[in-house]
Amino acid sequence: MMTDGIMTLEWSTSSEWVLVTGGCDGAIRFWDIRRAGCFRVLDQSQSQLGRRPPLMERTTMNKVSTSKSLSAGQNLSIKPKAAQRRSANGNGLKQSLVGRNPVKGSVKQRLHPGMLSGQDRATAHYGAVTGLKVTEDGMYLLSAGSDSRIRLWDLESGCNTLVNFETVRLQTSKAIQLATSPDPALAFVPCMTAVKAFDVWTGKTCLAFRGHYEFVNCCWFSSQDQELYTGGNDRQILIWSPSKSSSDDMDLGPGQDHDNWSD
Repeated sequence: MMTDGIMTLEWSTSSEWVLVTGGCDGAIRFWDIRRAGCFRVLDQSQSQLGRRPPLMERTTMNKVSTSKSLSAGQNLSIKPKAAQRRSANGNGLKQSLVGRNPVKGSVKQRLHPGMLSGQDRATAHYGAVTGLKVTEDGMYLLSAGSDSRIRLWDLESGCNTLVNFETVRLQTSKAIQLATSPDPALAFVPCMTAVKAFDVWTGKTCLAFRGHYEFVNCCWFSSQDQELYTGGNDRQILIWSPSKSSSDDMDLGPGQDHDNWSD
């Protein structure tokens, strides 16, 4: 249940049915478009430190732990079966029914996703959520807010990864479009009249792209061409390309300048 307007939308890259929304109330909600009501609300107070191990590494760790438990269980003694079989006089039937008694304990009821609960009031930012971006592998979510905070979320656990992104100035009255690159893992964030690239796992600023004369509203990274596209209020679309090799730099004509990224 939403208590305010929606500032930004983002489709999940791991499921075609999941839509992520960022609201003016500071909440990030997940929706399954096949049914009514959100099924998850991110809470900034729930956190985990560090990066989740890759899938292959976690699979290996699970196999090692399983093998250890099996080897430890080999020392247990196995009780022999009864030598004589009971006659079918009703006693055996009674014992079999007793053995099938259900496990005691209350079954936890699941609230309907559309119902208002304490979790539904959780917030991801101290202000409106102005930008969302799901990584290409679908494992993490990058968010920006009017509180000038950038956060990285683990989508499997729904926890804030506590990556300390450097303080930046962000637009507070309108939504911005974020971008990410897979390798190296960079987060591109429009910061007023510039676009800054942050290391996803350290939060440090790696690059700053300055070429617009007014506020930058959106950016997009092309993994195929390794280029960054930015658009701003100055009605300009700039294309930023990585530095060329030394052999290509020798072909530059007189008066042509180049740097790490150029528009």
